[in-house]
Amino acid sequence: MKIPSYLSLFATVTCVVFATGCAGENSVGATNQQQPGPALGRAVGAGVGAVAGNAAGAGVGIVEGTTSGIQSAFDNTQREVRYWREEKTADGRMILVPETYLVDANGNIIRRIQ
Repeated sequence: MKIPSYLSLFATVTCVVFATGCAGENSVGATNQQQPGPALGRAVGAGVGAVAGNAAGAGVGIVEGTTSGIQSAFDNTQREVRYWREEKTADGRMILVPETYLVDANGNIIRRIQ
């Protein structure tokens, strides 16, 4: 049985996330956090985390924007809209006559419904 690539990628990312663990501000190891080595390590880690987070965010933004742009081209949502126009009868009275139109998601008239 072949495993889909997206499932394999999800499993890999999940394993990496759980393997790396989470650390808060109060996690003090065996070293003094005020020394240059650990302080530099924390600064580099924060920088790498920010760059990786922004890269992932940009990737997600590009994919979602492209997806919504493509999806909008295939949006076939339609509604019926009724307009009322005045019409004069043979005996001189003014009456309101309904006209029903089929419109798309942007409000553009597709056709008149009889």
